[in-house]
Amino acid sequence: MTTLAPTLTLAGGAQMPVLALGTWPMNDAETADAVDSALRSGYRHIDTAENYGNERGVGEGLRRSGIPREEVFLTTKFNRAHHSVDGARAACEVSLQRLGVEQLDLLLVHWPNPDQDRYVDAVRGLAALREEGLIRAFGVSNFTQPHLARVIDAGFLPEVNQIQLDPEHGRAELLRVHRELGIATTAYTPLGRAGAFLADPAITAAAAAHGKTAAQVVLRWHVQQGIAAAPKSANPERQRENLDIFDFALSDAEMAAISALDVGAPLHHDPEEFGH
Repeated sequence: MTTLAPTLTLAGGAQMPVLALGTWPMNDAETADAVDSALRSGYRHIDTAENYGNERGVGEGLRRSGIPREEVFLTTKFNRAHHSVDGARAACEVSLQRLGVEQLDLLLVHWPNPDQDRYVDAVRGLAALREEGLIRAFGVSNFTQPHLARVIDAGFLPEVNQIQLDPEHGRAELLRVHRELGIATTAYTPLGRAGAFLADPAITAAAAAHGKTAAQVVLRWHVQQGIAAAPKSANPERQRENLDIFDFALSDAEMAAISALDVGAPLHHDPEEFGH
């Protein structure tokens, strides 16, 4: 029996599963295997990007799994070269082709790239694509509060902002803004990169108390805040473990102890400077 993750209702009405399979940095062959096994295990949300170079692998894994397309939520993202109204359309069309599908569930601007100052037009293009039905929802990734403010001032509300977020990078102020505006949050690298905090007593004590692993506790910390998470795993056993987080709840004290691990560490990449 498989467990399906609950969903978040996005501002435009689409239902986004709160647990996604992250696919960076897998190649097409690795991605096809990972997506196939994840979907068979119960995942219904797959996260990829133009820059990952594995959209074809996602499509292959989806077809191989036998899960109907309409049951799977596909998220992808496009690069700075497509930051224009026409560029967003071109990015969408090539992603549809690589994935082998007729519609995207969620398309994101991957980075704001403020140096070229075209991200508002990129979002404008996404809004037009949603109106046409080529995508079901649109959003952004790695946007900070000032980036979001400019987009909203132009009349567009991103439905999702996918950001680096984990117990050491709690992003409390940005989460507050998201909640006020009705923007859903997806955490990438939700378990961190080095993962050192997984050994912290705040997490290991909760894991022992609930009979779960440290990674399961951290993923539960995310979703219990109403945050979607996209952990990457190519291992079928680990995929099933990551999905097995909906049969327990962390106490308020456990949630607070994990949130207290936010040490104000810098992000892996500064959204003002980095971007594909």
